[in-house]
Amino acid sequence: MNDLAKYRLERAKEDLDHSVKDFNDGALRVANNRAYYSIFHSMRAVLALEGKDFKKHSGVISYFNQHYIKTKIFPLDLYNLISAASEIRNASDYDDFYIASVEETREQIESAKLIYDLVEKYINSQEQK
Repeated sequence: MNDLAKYRLERAKEDLDHSVKDFNDGALRVANNRAYYSIFHSMRAVLALEGKDFKKHSGVISYFNQHYIKTKIFPLDLYNLISAASEIRNASDYDDFYIASVEETREQIESAKLIYDLVEKYINSQEQK
């Protein structure tokens, strides 16, 4: 399971890097999408350590919240960051009239970076066990 967790974490990092590049290029809608997917793949990396996965994004988010945030393995405030990223990603991808702001997109990227860093640290700590 550690190999799958590492692979998913690499995907999360790749999405995070693309989000920053897209942001710098002024592609805010795409940057929001990539920031969300960095968060999503970070969560899936943690779930891989248990051999868990879900077909729907909502299943991943719900399980991660219940088993990793509510149990305080990860900070409680991550739930709000994850929820906001999901909502903004949906708006960016599906709302024809959604206009992403620079500040909102910057916050999404900061959230993705925070979650990526916490997950990377967690996975490395689990490897030590």
